[in-house]
Amino acid sequence: MRRTTPLLCLLVLLGACASPSPTVGTSGDAVLQARGQPTGRYALPDGGQRLEYATGPYGRETWMIDLDAAGRVAAARQVLNEAEFERVQTTPGLTRDALLRWLGRPGARRHGGWQGGEVWSWRYPTNDCLWFQISIADDGSMGGAAYGIDPACDRGDDRNP
Repeated sequence: MRRTTPLLCLLVLLGACASPSPTVGTSGDAVLQARGQPTGRYALPDGGQRLEYATGPYGRETWMIDLDAAGRVAAARQVLNEAEFERVQTTPGLTRDALLRWLGRPGARRHGGWQGGEVWSWRYPTNDCLWFQISIADDGSMGGAAYGIDPACDRGDDRNP
């Protein structure tokens, strides 16, 4: 029994951290009660609101939960994945604000170097130790986007397997 007790404790803790996607129609108050305060809030064109639940900077998931104008869940999705990144790369004219509304806050931001602006990076669930990066111009528009090697992997950083 002694050997299984730590394992059982770990499983209970991991289960407490995992929060399933809320079902459509759930009240916004129920979402807040289950998940706590979001890491970001964004207005949606239909009068609704998007709640961001980011796990960064080393987390690999960001949940976006859309509430309709009545304050009920209209949609919920984990946005840090290659399908979403592909959609971002093929959508012209994205701005800094649109990217925040779409992918949530990045795990890292750095100065863009000699080109100016910034480079935003998001970690995501992958076994290849990559992160997704977007350059943001000084005017707030999206420049290029690409995958890069997460520097935490090069350091052998314990926080990033």
